[in-house]
Amino acid sequence: MEYGKFPAYRPRRMRATETMRRYIRETELSAKDFIYPLFVKPGIGLRDEIPSMPGVYQVSIDMLEAEMRELAGLGVTSVLLFGIPSRKDECGSEAYDDHGIVQEAVRAIRAKAPAMTVITDVCMCEYTSHGHCGKLDGNGDVDNDATLEWLAAEAVSHAKAGAHMVAPSDMMDGRVGFIRAALDAADFANVGIMSYSTKYASGFYGPFRDAADSAPSFGDRRSYQMDPANAEEGVRESALDIAEGADMVMVKPALPYLDVLSRVKTELRFPTVAYNVSGEYSMVKAAAANGWIDERRVVLELLTSIKRAGADMIITYHAKEAARWLAEEASCLE
Repeated sequence: MEYGKFPAYRPRRMRATETMRRYIRETELSAKDFIYPLFVKPGIGLRDEIPSMPGVYQVSIDMLEAEMRELAGLGVTSVLLFGIPSRKDECGSEAYDDHGIVQEAVRAIRAKAPAMTVITDVCMCEYTSHGHCGKLDGNGDVDNDATLEWLAAEAVSHAKAGAHMVAPSDMMDGRVGFIRAALDAADFANVGIMSYSTKYASGFYGPFRDAADSAPSFGDRRSYQMDPANAEEGVRESALDIAEGADMVMVKPALPYLDVLSRVKTELRFPTVAYNVSGEYSMVKAAAANGWIDERRVVLELLTSIKRAGADMIITYHAKEAARWLAEEASCLE
């Protein structure tokens, strides 16, 4: 080869060692990027593994202190709470009961782990006997405007218990503005709203419905969750929730919608969360259990891809193991 004809810039020079690779690394993943979902159930001394989500558990309130210690030790500073109620009814009354399972869990965490940021899922599907996300009308469809009253009552109840932030996941039109007004009227102006603003009617939620016992007893949720084919609408949905008073917006699921996540972050320039959902988690676990993939490498790669696409925070069931792996990598470099 004739000297001087080859390009002067050789990208491989900066890939030769780990130190060189770190010099030019554009995306850094940290345990503080993670929000860990927790499923809380009635009872004492319970830590029941979810069969379709290996390594994820339904826990009773008395087990939360140990969970908080583990998370804090790993550098994970936020949790997202889901409740499995003691009973379900047509109007999902335990969702907005001041002594409901989530409300009591919030109080327990705030008492035992005051440094932990507590976010609560606000929806009706876990609490209604029919499994849909709101009040049904005479035709068996969810009545959007009537449901807003229930969601606002649930959000205020969570705020009374001590939640730092509420996360409405129902996809009713106008619910962010309605919840914001209700929180402000109840003197909870400092309680934030993390809106599930761009939530798709996805096939990746199956294991979650086992975890939260929230599968609809009839039909599906496509009349209120988004069509997976639509990206422009996804950006509009997040913009609407920002206008109504959301403090953070979310794209859910994460991996099939990285294009939407990137657009929401780039076009709206607003704090953006991605939910790495149950189906995404379980597929990795199943493949790893069969020896088909290197789990550690794949998990850190997919979480990095979510952050690279624009997520400021990532809700993920991988949070504990990913935090451990990142800490191990950091210690090897010291």
